Amino acid sequence: MTDTTRVEPSTGAGTDSVQTDNLPQPFREADGKGWIDLGPRDIWRDKENPDMLVPPPRDGGVLPNCRFSFSDAHQRLQPGGWTREVTNRELPISTDLAGVNMCLQPGAYRELHWHKEAEWGFMITGNARVTAIDEKGRYFIDDVVAGDLWNFEAGLPHSIQGLDQGCEFLLVFSDGDFSEYNTFLLSDWFAHVPRDVLAANLKRDVADISSFPQDEKYIFKAEVPGPISEVQRPTPEGRVPDMFSFHMETATPIVSEAGTVRIVDENVFPAAKTISAAFVEIEPGGMRELHWHPSGSEWQYWVQGRGKMTIFDSGGIARTFNYQAGDVGVVPRVAGHYVQNIGDERIVYLEVFKNPQYSEVSANKWLASNPAYIVADHLNVSTDFVESMPMNEKPSPVIWYDQSKVRKG
Repeated sequence: MTDTTRVEPSTGAGTDSVQTDNLPQPFREADGKGWIDLGPRDIWRDKENPDMLVPPPRDGGVLPNCRFSFSDAHQRLQPGGWTREVTNRELPISTDLAGVNMCLQPGAYRELHWHKEAEWGFMITGNARVTAIDEKGRYFIDDVVAGDLWNFEAGLPHSIQGLDQGCEFLLVFSDGDFSEYNTFLLSDWFAHVPRDVLAANLKRDVADISSFPQDEKYIFKAEVPGPISEVQRPTPEGRVPDMFSFHMETATPIVSEAGTVRIVDENVFPAAKTISAAFVEIEPGGMRELHWHPSGSEWQYWVQGRGKMTIFDSGGIARTFNYQAGDVGVVPRVAGHYVQNIGDERIVYLEVFKNPQYSEVSANKWLASNPAYIVADHLNVSTDFVESMPMNEKPSPVIWYDQSKVRKG
């Protein structure tokens, strides 16, 4: 139940004379700005978003909303599972990519279908079987588990079926205007083909196809399948040359002092020709260093933990957002940003890009590439100060421990 507590002020105008009952208030002690929120208010939202209730002093200007929770998305319930989506309808700043969160019980299908957009998938929990063919008729089938990926370029038909554990997964599509309601479904297509035409195409009598669905199935229940070795039916054209799945255990981690990053783009996953990603883990007290991405906007999915991110979008515009598991975040192309862990557990989130190659520019490496006197002149410091800065030699991305002690509340 939403807490809509009203706060009754006592006599006096200062915050010291206000009865707040230890509730978070839009007041910043450092500069004395703000006052109490008299309500009604959603206390849980304010606790989840401390840096929106009390923005850091260096925030400035107006930036479009860069956060939306899947918990606020419409849930579509189906026999055997559910789905919900975050598109540019929910998050208008997300023009490149859209996301779908889906769950299937053991044996249930996301039926045979295809899209106008590329589909990039990430298994959050459980296991599933994915199948497809490419435009040359070559087949693909694989079982994926938590942490694994798959990718189907636009127009390639595929299916997803929950295995013995069932599954929940994230799908990212290469158009912010994507919607699951506009999928090309096998059942929907066949339901719109005259029965005599459909029977002739399949070389059957009309009576033989009388049990075909009259409407779309989309997600539906079925039995858990047997092992791939027992059920696969290869085509004469053979198997796809590049697997449409990627097992995360094969990704090489970039290890920093406060976390790890695994980059998966077409260099290690050749089938993913449209979308790339980085899988980021940050320990408590850690910080993803100042950086930006030159080749596309960053679309995030938060798997675990609590973090804050400040986005600098030039012209004096900077805004801080708070994120937690189930949230989607967006960083505009080339906007500077960093991520801090403000919780007590490891942060895990995905950075996804509509670009086959992952790319980023690090502020530290940028400064390190310039002669020390140039950096010193810009920052009003000595060259000795510049030469002692943490110009790391590790490959980007880099995650530091935040020496300024990130706020934990």
